[in-house]
Parts: sequence; structure tokens; C-alpha cells
Amino acid sequence: MNNNKGFNWFIPIIILVMVLFLVPGFLGDSNTKNIGENDFYKLVQSGKVGEVMVYRDTPKAEIFLNKAAKAEQKSAAKKDENPLSMLAMKPGPDYTLTYGDLRYFQERFNQINSEAPADKKATMEFGTSKSPFSELLFTALFWIAIMALFYFFLFRKMGGGGGPGGQIFSIGKSRAKLFDDKEKINVTFKDVAGLEGAKEEVQEVVDFLKNSEKYTKLGGKIPKGVLLVGPPGTGKTLLAKAVAGEAKVPFFSLSGSDFVEMFVGVGASRVRDLFAQAKAKSPAIIFIDEIDAIGRARGGKNFSGGNDERENTLNQLLTEMDGFGTDTNVIIMAATNRADILDKALLRAGRFDRSIYVDLPELHERRQIFDVHLQKIKLDPEVDRDFLAKQTPGFSGADIANLCNEAALIAARNSHEVVTKQDFLDAVDRIIGGLEKKNKAIKPSEKKRIAFHEAGHATVSWLTEHAAPLLKVTIVPRGRSLGAAWYLPEERQITTTEQMLDEMCSLLGGRAAEQVALGDYSTGAQNDLERAYKQANAMVTIYGLSEKVGHVSYYDSSGQNDYAFSKPYSEKTAEIIDDEIQRFVQSQYERAIQILTDNQDKLTALANKLLEKEVIFREDLEEIFGKRAWDPELTEKPVSNAEVLPATATDATNVEQQNETPQAEPKLEH
Repeated sequence: MNNNKGFNWFIPIIILVMVLFLVPGFLGDSNTKNIGENDFYKLVQSGKVGEVMVYRDTPKAEIFLNKAAKAEQKSAAKKDENPLSMLAMKPGPDYTLTYGDLRYFQERFNQINSEAPADKKATMEFGTSKSPFSELLFTALFWIAIMALFYFFLFRKMGGGGGPGGQIFSIGKSRAKLFDDKEKINVTFKDVAGLEGAKEEVQEVVDFLKNSEKYTKLGGKIPKGVLLVGPPGTGKTLLAKAVAGEAKVPFFSLSGSDFVEMFVGVGASRVRDLFAQAKAKSPAIIFIDEIDAIGRARGGKNFSGGNDERENTLNQLLTEMDGFGTDTNVIIMAATNRADILDKALLRAGRFDRSIYVDLPELHERRQIFDVHLQKIKLDPEVDRDFLAKQTPGFSGADIANLCNEAALIAARNSHEVVTKQDFLDAVDRIIGGLEKKNKAIKPSEKKRIAFHEAGHATVSWLTEHAAPLLKVTIVPRGRSLGAAWYLPEERQITTTEQMLDEMCSLLGGRAAEQVALGDYSTGAQNDLERAYKQANAMVTIYGLSEKVGHVSYYDSSGQNDYAFSKPYSEKTAEIIDDEIQRFVQSQYERAIQILTDNQDKLTALANKLLEKEVIFREDLEEIFGKRAWDPELTEKPVSNAEVLPATATDATNVEQQNETPQAEPKLEH
């Protein structure tokens, strides 16, 4: 089995170092020469000897020249110097001498040394010679310690603890995690709720790897790449895990950022190594999560200049994907939520043949997702899963998982034996609106303004046909908002002009209520105004719903054109667009003013009820306004206070409110 560790160069390096430093002849200065007694006395007399080391237990002495003589000697014979002498543990003697009688040798040295110049006299030291074995052992231990530290700090630390691709000599190896017979994934398609269309596509890929003859006998070819595209949290990575659990073939999993490294050429090297491993184990699957990390479009937007390592990695990936043979049986799966920025060469047929869009779950898919996540929760039998699915439009699979977990935590915090429906209500309030702040001090005048603001939203949305039906209004501070209104947006694929105008009018109902009831308005409608502008801007520049601008769209769905420094229209058209946006917003604001003026008594009654109860539900609005004539489905089956599950929150009176209803903003239809 290929363990992907590569050849370990550290062991031969250790052996080479041990040979260099432990073999006799490399320990000290190899330039040491033997010298006779007469030549030694001449050196002493000329003042060139600095120190003489005499060993009592052996008739040998080591002569060390002084600095001046050593410098003169090195300049004269520099080309013959052994470069390994610089690596010696300590400087070796310049000469060695074998003497006869120690007493005579000492007397003769003292006599001649007295004749040397006063500033160049030599000194004589006495000692005992060291054992060659002990010196060898000390040197070996020293260098072993040095190499151990070198190995730990450079090899281990640099590679993040070692392992495949962790050592510096295998830094170009792929960091993909291999799942095969020894390391399996227990996730299967049964664990993936919803995503019927996406599962059908990837199941066919798995079936091709298992039963390739079924397709090849008819002349079909294996798809080389499958790209999973969709918003965050919709289950792209979970779907890939299910493929790994179902395929029963080697599955290589890694992230797009695993190719990125500070060293030049590493990304391309890892791509080559990854595909080499996959080909060796074919049939196999390679899954690259967040492929936009290396698959971003080349050229045009690269202002860094010079060589781009990411582009080199992408080029290598393109080459490897297009170089497969029909009998290789290696499939590339990738996931991203930024498909618009991917390079066109990566998306062409022959590389990523299939692009599977993993969208937000529909009603029946959310019901299936709830079934999966509620299996591990001790649930109250009265909790209706169909009701939860209906009240969570726009929720992704990750959002639903978070909702179930948050409900369980709230139930445990309240010491409940089971997770009740009210726990789910509180969980949604916590997720959408933020943590409730009952102790936040608010002036009575500000509280009154907040009540009229929220009552204005509720009134306008109740009295306009296409606005989202209201579920709950509160003036209790949550998170960064001082109040909020929850609606249940209709799940629709397209939106008409009347529907968008009614939603815009509902957004502006808060500020209009402040003007009608209090005579002025505050900064609390900042989020409402922002969302209304985005809606009007989308109507004019994206959806072509303005008669003056015409049936044109300036939106670039491909993401390839950059309008940061230029606009796709003239200055004259820009003025018309500004006028149309202003007309849409102003007309709906005046419409909201008219609606609230005609129903000012009901607006005041609703605001007073909000001040009294702080939280009101749909039934409270029915008591004041009556049932909505154009909404018979909701009026025939009213929802009690305990059953209300707020799905989306609208801005209250806070400049930094961030809880926006996904359906309230313009949503591009593809």
C-alpha cells in the first residue's frame, strides 16, 4: 500500500554526519604535523610558540603557535588547508612532538625560552592525555543531540507534526486524506435528507464506479468531474461524505487550501502527487472542498504582478483533469459556493462535466431534514414536524440542525424532561432575533416610539395583499434590535412587481407610523431604508421593472466582468436610474402614510396593546383589523399563540439591526 510518506532522507544524512565527525582524522585539525626537538627549539627561540602541552603519562607534547605565527602560517599555506578543520570541536595543535627525558626536555625549553623576545615567550603546561574512546563518545553524543534538535524543530515543526507531506523533503506530497477499506465513513445516502435531485446525480456516479460495464458497453464514458454548487449549509460536503461511504472505492478528501503553501511550486507538485496516487488506486474518487481557493479565474484581476503560485496550481489541475484515459476510472468531485468566480477552463466539458446545484430545501425536504436531526433528541410527542417545516422557509440544512440543537439546550436550561414546542419557539427567537434583553433600560418616550414603529410594520403588512403575513411583533430588545416583527414569507420562485411594491411599502411602514403618530421620525428605520433601497435598485437595474429604464438588466450573473471602476451604462442613464429608484421608494412611502392615516385609530390601538403586552400575535391583529380577506387559507385555520414559530425577523428600531428576512431582499432568479 502506498503510504505517501516518500523516502526518508534524514537517516542517510545522519550517517553521513556521523562518518564526517566520528571517523578518526575528522575530529580535529587535520593540518597537525610532527616536528623534531631541534626544530621545536628553533620555533621557541624565534618567539613563534604560544603554548606547549606536555603529557606526563606519554612522551608526547602538543605545540600551539601564537597568533602572529599562526596567521603567517595560514597565509603561506592557505590552499592546502582542510576545509573540515573548521568543523572541529576545538582547534587542534599545530605540531606534535615526541620527547625523550622529561627533565632534560623541560630544562632545555626553559633555557631557550629565556632567550626569546620578552613579549613572545612560550608557556608550558602539564596534563594527562585523554582516552581516545572517551573523546570519541563525547563527540558522538554532542552531534547526536545537535541533529535531534535539528530534526525536531525543522522537520517536525515545519510539517505540522510530521505525517504525510509533513517533512520538508516530502512537502510536495499531497495532503489528501485517504478513506478506503481500513478507514471507512459511516455516512450513507440514507443520512442525507432532501436533495433528491443532487443525490440522484451522484448516485449515478457511484453506480458507474461499481458497475462500469453497464455504461461502457453502450459506448458511454465516465464523467471526469462533478461540481457541487450551492449556498452555505445546504449539504454539499455532507453529500460528498455520503459518496465516500457508498462508493466502496478509495476516496481522497482535501480542501482547496491544502494546495496553497509559502514555497514556490509546492501546489503544482501536490496536484501531481494527488492524481498519481488516485490513478494508482483507480477506480477512485477525489473530493476537493472549497475549490475556489485555487480555481479562481486567471488574469485580469491579478494586480500582484510576477509569478502567481495559485495560477500555477490551477494550471496543473487543469492539465491533470484533462489528461485522463477512459480506463482510468478516477472521478473528481468538488464543492463551492462561489461558482461565479471559477475559471471557465475549469468548468468546460471534459473537466467538470456535471454541475449540480444544491439549493435551499423545499417544504417536504425540510420535513425530512427535521426527521434526521430530531432522531437524537428526546422530543415531546405533541411537537408537529410538519408545522416546524412550514414555519422555517429559507432555512438550510445547517440552520435546521442548529435550531434543533438550540432547542435541546434551551430545554435542558429550563430543566425540561423533553424538548417541547415552546423550546423550539424560543430557539428560533434566539437564533433570528438574538438573546432577549429584558433588563435593558429604555426610556418611556423611546419605548412608545418603538411600539408605534413596530405597529406601523404590522399594520401596513396586514392591509396590503402581497406582503408576507405577520406572525409575531415584539418590543422586547433582542441582540442589537430594540424590537422586531416576524413574518412567514411565501415560498415562491418568481416575484411580480405588485408583490415587490407591497413588500417595500411594508418595510417603510415603521418610519411612516412614526411620522403619522408622532409627527417626526428617528434613526431607527436605517435597516428598513437600506432594504427598501436595495429592493428598488434591483427592480430598476436587475429585473427590468422600470418603464423609463426599460427591459434591461445590468446584472452580470457570470461574475466575470468587473464594474468596480466603470458602469455598464452612461451618466444620463445613471440619472434616470436614480430618479426611478427615488420614485419607487417615495411612492411606497406615501402609500404607507396614506394607509396608516386612514387607519390611525387602529394603529394607535395596536401600539397601545404592544406597550401593554410587549409581545402580540396574529390573533391580536385580527381583533383590531379583522381577518385578511385575500388570505383565506390562514384565516380558516388560525394559529394559536403557542404554535407560532417566527421564521424571519424584520428590522426594528436600531441602526445596526442585521436580522434580515432572506425573502424580503431581491433574490436573483436563474
